[in-house]
Amino acid sequence: MSEIGDALTRALGPDRVAEDAATLEAHRTDYWILAQLRARQGRLGGGPAAVVRPRTAAEVATTLRLAQRHGVAVVPYGAGSGVVGGATPPTASLVVDLTAMNAVLEVNEKALYARVQAGMLGGAYEAAVRARGYTTGNYPQSIDRSTVGGWVATRAAGQFSTRYGNIEDLCFGLEAVLPSGEIVRLEPMPRASVGPSLRELFLGSEGTLGIITEVVFRLHPIPESQKLASFAFPTMSAALDTVRRVLRVGWRPAVLRAYDQLETARHFAQWAPADRCLLVVVSEGPATLVEAEMAACVREAGDAPAVGSEPVAHWLEARNTVPSWDFFLDREMLADTIEVAATWDRIDAIYDTVVAALAGAPGVIVASGHSSHGYPQGTNIYFTFVMKPDDFARAEEAYLEAWGRALTATLAAGGTISHHHGIGRLRAPWLEKELGSAYPLLRDLKRALDPGGMMNPGALLPAST
Repeated sequence: MSEIGDALTRALGPDRVAEDAATLEAHRTDYWILAQLRARQGRLGGGPAAVVRPRTAAEVATTLRLAQRHGVAVVPYGAGSGVVGGATPPTASLVVDLTAMNAVLEVNEKALYARVQAGMLGGAYEAAVRARGYTTGNYPQSIDRSTVGGWVATRAAGQFSTRYGNIEDLCFGLEAVLPSGEIVRLEPMPRASVGPSLRELFLGSEGTLGIITEVVFRLHPIPESQKLASFAFPTMSAALDTVRRVLRVGWRPAVLRAYDQLETARHFAQWAPADRCLLVVVSEGPATLVEAEMAACVREAGDAPAVGSEPVAHWLEARNTVPSWDFFLDREMLADTIEVAATWDRIDAIYDTVVAALAGAPGVIVASGHSSHGYPQGTNIYFTFVMKPDDFARAEEAYLEAWGRALTATLAAGGTISHHHGIGRLRAPWLEKELGSAYPLLRDLKRALDPGGMMNPGALLPAST
């Protein structure tokens, strides 16, 4: 048994600590395709010395104090659904698996919030509050394989965010354990003016400033009514401009997704006209609001032909079903998604230049995009690319070049390099380029809270920072 494993076993009990080969292997990486490729090629490296499964915040605090005493790096781990390497542990590190902390602790129906342990899977949490007549309204594609604490730690966004908000809007309070072992609680309030929002420190922190152990989420009554519609546009720009005009005056359909021609053909060929961009609309809430909101969407679509509700129903049914990375790796191919965002005055340039940058990367055989999260000020583009490198032994080099081209084009056009998947280890080298003069503030915050640099080194900030 490792030194840290032995110390944790004595402090927490043998049922909390695992060092068997199967458990260590299962926690060597998250769902990052590059890590999957490295594992296939025998180049993954790293890996934890031990995995601890605490059941209370006090046990997490004990774990961090012991890790600090033993000089061991710590990687918080939820369900391993991250796709940018945020939970790929360094060699001989300690993985803190939070999935044993998986209970709904409170549902406050009068104040409309729920308190839940951070290791609960999103789908299980949503089912629990729906059984009481409520929803949080956060539906990421990974809902059944991601934890609620992971949502907060990566600053995630769900597919119905235009109505319900992203995780920073839905997170109403939280509990976290600092690297020192100190437990911090930020209680839910409708609003408070008590200095900077400390809750924001943990949103998007990716386990680098502490471990989130409990989350309070806003609740919404299950909507009374829902309507579906879709429209076909000649260009992506025209579809995006319709989204802009709907949102700028205050309408908030739960879903406004604009697909380019390639993705429309890929997902909706059965319904959409050829060589068109499909706009998918879902409106839900009180019946009178839904009627008015859908009528507004029809007006803003103008002369664009209505395609009907069938493609939207198909999307709702199939939205969380995607090919596994193994499907591509088995064929000596790579695929990935890159979600960026920009203001409305820049989004057309973002779409055009990033698609072109990806399409021009060596080995890329298809590059496409859709918009999935809209705001009055701008939107995101969720790019997908598939590549088949000439020399699969050098596939990592080709993959990183494609990513580099996409992020360079994004920054040059005035966009952000990540909308909702986070930074992880993949985007960490690019973060300083985006934050510019604000980057030292983030670096200093990390040093203040984690002076030993033990919390998830290499994620969010490069390990040498």
